[in-house]
Parts: sequence; structure tokens; C-alpha cells
Amino acid sequence: MSTATNVQKVLNATISSLTTVIPVKFQVLSPSLIKQPYEQREISVLIGLIGKMKGRLIVEPTHDIIGKIGMAMFGMNIEGEMAESFTGELGNMIAGNLCTILEKDEMTLDISPPTVLTGHTKFYGFKQAFKIPVQFEDGEILNILLTIDEEN
Repeated sequence: MSTATNVQKVLNATISSLTTVIPVKFQVLSPSLIKQPYEQREISVLIGLIGKMKGRLIVEPTHDIIGKIGMAMFGMNIEGEMAESFTGELGNMIAGNLCTILEKDEMTLDISPPTVLTGHTKFYGFKQAFKIPVQFEDGEILNILLTIDEEN
């Protein structure tokens, strides 16, 4: 199977996973190809992808988005250290669900434990990356990045 086909499968499964995991209305905007470095705004979670394809899934919400998702899921605002922990768990839920969706399509991927990054950060070290902006009703944007390192 070609890299392009696998990338398309992972992008589609990522969007499907977001729909399952995030209980807040949003609209997925058009994906785009990006070059390094990618500059993070304030917080993100990075999860390694290993298996049929090697890369990373980076979920980059804002603190406001984390608060809204926390309110929708738990009835409380998530802030401070709890926001950092919840960002990691949110990434883990999205990536875990993504792997489950891909299993049904006979594509096996494993994930690494989540790594939460805070503050203004630049990401380097990827060959290709696709950015999927997810816009919430209030206009806030959560970015999903899928970096592709190589296909096994």
C-alpha cells in the first residue's frame, strides 16, 4: 500500500476519532501540508506512531479549548496543572481511538505514551506534516498535526 493511501487512512481515522472523543460541536477545516518548524501557541501533546507508518500525532488545543472540553466531559473547568494532565489524556484518547479505527481497516499502529509540551515551542525533525485545523463554534481552533517519518 502506498504512503499516500496510508496517510489518507490515518487522516480520515483522526477526524473520525475526534468526532468520537470530543463532545463539543466543531467543524473540521481543510488539511494543509506544512513545513518545519511548526510553532506551537501554548500547549500540545505529542504521541509517537509506530507500525505500518512511523510518525507523530500532535494535538494542539488552547487552554480555553481544554476548559470547554473539560466542562462538556466533566461539568467543570480544567485549568492549571490539571489542564496539562488532561491535555495528555485527551491526546491519548484521540490516538487510542485512531488505532482502533485503523485496526478495522487492517492497518496496525501502536502509540507511545503522551508527551505534553507547554509554552511557545517550535517542532523540527519531520519530513512531512499535515495540519488539520478544527474550529469550534466560538471560532477557537484546535490544530492536529500528523508528521510522517517513514513507511515500514
